Amino acid sequence: MLDLASGLSQADIMTAYHFSFCGTQCAALPSGALHLPDHDVLCVSDLHLGKSERIARRSGVMLPPYEVRETLEKLQADIAATRPTQIICLGDSFDDLEAAARLDEEMLLWLAQLQAGKTWIWVEGNHDPGPINLGGTHRSEIKIGTLSFRHIATAMTAEVSGHYHPKHRVAGRSRPAFLYDDCRLIMPAYGAYTGGLVSLTPALRQLFMRPPIAIMTGHKAIPVPVP
Repeated sequence: MLDLASGLSQADIMTAYHFSFCGTQCAALPSGALHLPDHDVLCVSDLHLGKSERIARRSGVMLPPYEVRETLEKLQADIAATRPTQIICLGDSFDDLEAAARLDEEMLLWLAQLQAGKTWIWVEGNHDPGPINLGGTHRSEIKIGTLSFRHIATAMTAEVSGHYHPKHRVAGRSRPAFLYDDCRLIMPAYGAYTGGLVSLTPALRQLFMRPPIAIMTGHKAIPVPVP
């Protein structure tokens, strides 16, 4: 259900959207990250690091190779703002396992610096289904408080997942969006070069018990009922 947490600064209210989901206090950040302040957890999904390299390797199509830097810059800013002790990367953190192995030295060092002093969980996705040699712990799923975190939605309740890259459109403008109801929360894609699936598509609508709330990302996180 929708309810604002108490005791927040006006700056907090103007940027993140604070709500309770299945008994856990959550903050949907404008970047597309999810913060669980009572557990010192920051969760991001579908970074798809190395996408430009993977596309070039497989098809020969060259994209500007800046998506890793742009995504890590955003993640660094969210870590600095929320100061989590644990970070969950909710699957498809890399565009494939070879992309993880081909990150250049500067990006590897940057990632290691972000991990320093934190519990870092790589949840396996369909693009990166096996362990990678980049530190952290690899899990198929993880439970924090009342919530279960996995990459692809199941029939479980109190579940946070990713995979679908949901987007929502209002007044002709489409933005990556969180989608949630009383039982399920689906994260937007966090990566710079990721596409998206419109919130009204049957593949997404069938996952929810009732029409979900879309929390649109951008300059601030804004909740919008999905019709």
